[in-house]
Amino acid sequence: MSDAAQPTAAEVRAAAEAVKTALDRHLAAVERRTGEDDPAVYEAFNELAAAAEVYDELLYDRYDEVTPFEIPGADDSLPPYTGPEEPNALSVLIRRDYAVAEPQRLLAQAQRVEAADDEGTEVSGTVHGALGILFGEFEPDEIASRHKEFGLEEGDSTLWVLAADETAEPGEWLEAPFDQADPQRVVCRFDVSAVFDDLDEDEDEGDDGEDLAAELDELDDDVESDDLDGDLEPLDVDRR
Repeated sequence: MSDAAQPTAAEVRAAAEAVKTALDRHLAAVERRTGEDDPAVYEAFNELAAAAEVYDELLYDRYDEVTPFEIPGADDSLPPYTGPEEPNALSVLIRRDYAVAEPQRLLAQAQRVEAADDEGTEVSGTVHGALGILFGEFEPDEIASRHKEFGLEEGDSTLWVLAADETAEPGEWLEAPFDQADPQRVVCRFDVSAVFDDLDEDEDEGDDGEDLAAELDELDDDVESDDLDGDLEPLDVDRR
């Protein structure tokens, strides 16, 4: 990068101050959170992540240095929000992935539905036919909560909430329902992935290891502090 294109020291300093401000706002949002999925916390998180990314880039461009931390999150690939401050409507986009872990269980469940309908159709002999029956019979939320019964294994899932100026006309977007998902209008998103579970397990294992080491150290201290040279009390043994 040429010297002319480099950010000034003042710009780097301003970006650092923006990170401090975003950090304070994030803490305030967390302290005021109204529930596990408080949108204000997610919004503050995204603002903090965006400010940190800007600061990191300017710091590197100016001083060839990087920050010692990285803020993880699913919204890293999303651009800044440019939608209306007071949306008049919203769209909720949901994606859930499943693996067909037990095809026979899936087929059996679909056949039970067919038998109960008693319409004489037999399309449950194939996996894709069985999927059509089950998703036509049950709501997606019910399938999500009972996926194991249907021989399915959960994969990643995501939910996007997009702001809109007004609701769409009936049938307007049915042919291409996801083509109008403007990332700049995403108010918040919620993601579930085994990746997050693995990270939590690694942290828990690390904590368990530290706790075990601390317990062993404490046990050693107790053994060393005991008076092993003192008189030992005889044990009462019931000999029969």
